[in-house]
This record gives sequence, C-alpha cells and structure tokens, in this order.
Amino acid sequence: MKYISLFLAGFLLFGTIAYANSDKKPAAKKMLRHAVLFKFKDSATPAQVKEVEDAFRKLPSKVKEVKGFEWGTNNSPEGLNQGFTHMFFVSFDSEEGRAAYLPHPEHKAFVKVLEPHLDKVLVIDYWTQE
Repeated sequence: MKYISLFLAGFLLFGTIAYANSDKKPAAKKMLRHAVLFKFKDSATPAQVKEVEDAFRKLPSKVKEVKGFEWGTNNSPEGLNQGFTHMFFVSFDSEEGRAAYLPHPEHKAFVKVLEPHLDKVLVIDYWTQE
C-alpha cells in the first residue's frame, strides 16, 4: 500500500509539472459574439447617451442567456469610426441563446430607450475562431 501511495503521488506530481510546462493550453470554448456599434444623433445629450449606456449595461443581469458582456467608447486615433462612438459586445454560448435574447422583453425595453437617440446601428455576429 505504501508503494502504491508513493507511485500515485509521483504520478500526480509529474503529471502536474508536465501539464504546467506544456505549450498546449486548454481549448477555449467557442462563443457567439454579438457586436453592436452605435452612432448617436447630434441632438443626443450626454445625459441621454448615459441613459442608453446604463440601460444596455443592465441587460446581462436581466437576460440569463447572456454569457459575457463588455462595452466601451471609441478612442481610436485613426479617425475611421464613421461617427460610431459606442461598442457593446454581448456573448452567447449558442445560437439558441441569441435567439432568446433578441425578442426578450428586456431587450425590447432597452431598444425603446435607445431609438429616440440613435442615428445608426451596426451589428455583426460571429463565432469566435482561434
């Protein structure tokens, strides 16, 4: 029994070291990304834009199918944003999750907050690639 315990301990230690030193990383789970860019109307006030930002930020806590969320405002020095200032990045683990999100009552309520201030929207969805 003593030798079996020593063997198992050595096997586990060697396996842990070999894995830690290997160049292979565990495969990242593929995610469905829903990238949304907004260009606001010139008439939209900072308070109205903040209202839209706040409403969008609340969606992940209200829609269980959302598996990841991040957002930000343009700061590119290239000047190629064509007036789009905001990027929202929503992640799903399946097309079914996205299909549930789009008509979801909370998403529709958000769109009602957004619409009066929106000039243009650009949406691109894709599956992550390695």
